[in-house]
Amino acid sequence: MSVSQVPLQPLKRGSVSKLWLGILLLVAAAVLLAWVGAGSLRGETTPNGVTIRTVKAGEGAFIKPVDGVLLEYVGRLEDGKEFDSSRGQPVPMIAGQVIPGFAEALQKMQKGGSYKIHIPAALAYGASPPEGSPIPPNANLNFDISIVQIVPNAALMMQQQQQPEAAPQPGL
Repeated sequence: MSVSQVPLQPLKRGSVSKLWLGILLLVAAAVLLAWVGAGSLRGETTPNGVTIRTVKAGEGAFIKPVDGVLLEYVGRLEDGKEFDSSRGQPVPMIAGQVIPGFAEALQKMQKGGSYKIHIPAALAYGASPPEGSPIPPNANLNFDISIVQIVPNAALMMQQQQQPEAAPQPGL
């Protein structure tokens, strides 16, 4: 053996296995960290399957089914094709008088907030979309929504205004 040659020590039994185990643990930790970090991007999924992702948090009370809502929205099919939009002009609606998935999502929203929602077909229009609309049967729907204003109990106020006043009672 010459002076410039370095004798190599044989690897200890199990060293390669420990190296691979360490690498696997690092990869698993990285995947877990990425999954936890992306939690806000996944959003909240309700028991009925509606997914709501908060883009910008709102303030104040959450919307109730009897509340009036002034909102801006863009509706898209799963392939990204836009089927409806408020075109930057706020649209008024009663939270409980829209398709079930939209109503369910609205109840998780607040004034000033921006949201992305995914509504499964069963909570959208199902097999019977509006006649003449670009929405095909059994289509899942996606919306970008911004809540401009909330009018508490607007449905109840409208109902009271539509009821005819009672006839005056003759004096005794």
